[in-house]
Amino acid sequence: MTAGDKKGATLGINGLGRIGKLTLWHHVARKRFGRLVVNIGRKVGSSIEDLAHYIERDSTYGALHGYLYGHRGERVISDLNDEAGTMRVDGVEVEFLRSTRNPREIGWGGLGVKVVVDTTGRFLDPTLPADEPGGAARGHLESGAAKVVVSAPFKIKDKGASMPEDAVTTVMGVNEDDYDPRRHRIVSNASCTTTCLAHMMRPLIDRFGADRILTASMSTVHAVTSSQQVLDRMAGPGDTDLRKSRSVLNNIILTSTGAAKTLGLVIPEMKSIGFIAESVRVPTATGSLVILVVNLQEEIAGPWMRREDINEVYREASDHDTRGYLKYTDEQNVSSDIMGLPRAATVIEGHETHTRSAELSVNIQRFCQLPSDMKPGGEMRLAVTQAVIYGWYDNELGSYVNMLGDRTVSVFDSLPG
Repeated sequence: MTAGDKKGATLGINGLGRIGKLTLWHHVARKRFGRLVVNIGRKVGSSIEDLAHYIERDSTYGALHGYLYGHRGERVISDLNDEAGTMRVDGVEVEFLRSTRNPREIGWGGLGVKVVVDTTGRFLDPTLPADEPGGAARGHLESGAAKVVVSAPFKIKDKGASMPEDAVTTVMGVNEDDYDPRRHRIVSNASCTTTCLAHMMRPLIDRFGADRILTASMSTVHAVTSSQQVLDRMAGPGDTDLRKSRSVLNNIILTSTGAAKTLGLVIPEMKSIGFIAESVRVPTATGSLVILVVNLQEEIAGPWMRREDINEVYREASDHDTRGYLKYTDEQNVSSDIMGLPRAATVIEGHETHTRSAELSVNIQRFCQLPSDMKPGGEMRLAVTQAVIYGWYDNELGSYVNMLGDRTVSVFDSLPG
């Protein structure tokens, strides 16, 4: 396949929910692929016009033509064919498949699809075989695709199973080179929160070293997702988290996040740092925030870390990030300011960075295990600086989908020929 052939190549998208729809928007705008094949697996409305209605309008980001061309934009969807399930979206041919949801039955090979982006959030276990009842990510490979990019973290159901050799988790700009095109066939693009968090932790580790970071914790104040309920409902069979059954419209809801576990796959040094991750869902459509707290070991003689020192770490990292994944600002933002912001995995709000330093007294005999030939003393003095850092991210289009698009294109470009 030549470079010219690749320009007119076909991309597969499985699922047309929030991430699937915005992935379609991204690639229509990007024009890297001349044709998109989107598997929905069911009928939509009464005709393909209803599907076009869904694609071109969005309650969060506005109209598709506005996203592409601003206030002067006009409708960009044309040539609708209900029988064939096709339309043109800003000149890009899009074909919709509406017959099956099982990846192995889609038939990507016959459609000329080499790379599939699975946005369903259902096929997250890379250890499951292609013929797993209900479907599996490997079904895409059996269906003819060469590579699968999953828009969520892997979740291996069998706790005793290890990560397959042909699967890898990456975050663009952090560990994207861990993807080996000769070996890896299934690639997780992690999550929106892990993506933001990784770009917050990487500069600190690069500057100070993992051994200087004693502990870290993160709380994400996260916009709602489609897995939550508009109004209260009864919990389903076997549900253990009753809060997920409560209305997103009028509640702050405590929930969990797998960001800590996934971060260790992306930044191995994190495995040596005590780390906790928590999540709070709030009733906003998109635009989320990571509040990162790190405890840094200092030298007693000083000088100790200050707020400006932490901000300078991120300023320099932002200046050297030619792709704009990490941004630094001294402005005072709110969540809506981040919506749709192109590419930024995280926007560091330097205005709110805080540090506090102190000397701590540690009872050596009680809390420290000393070598047998060392006589115990009374107290040990430790100097510690706690830093609080705020990072914004658009958990849908601006941050996650744009970076998912970069990962998808890089995987496609790695194909032989």
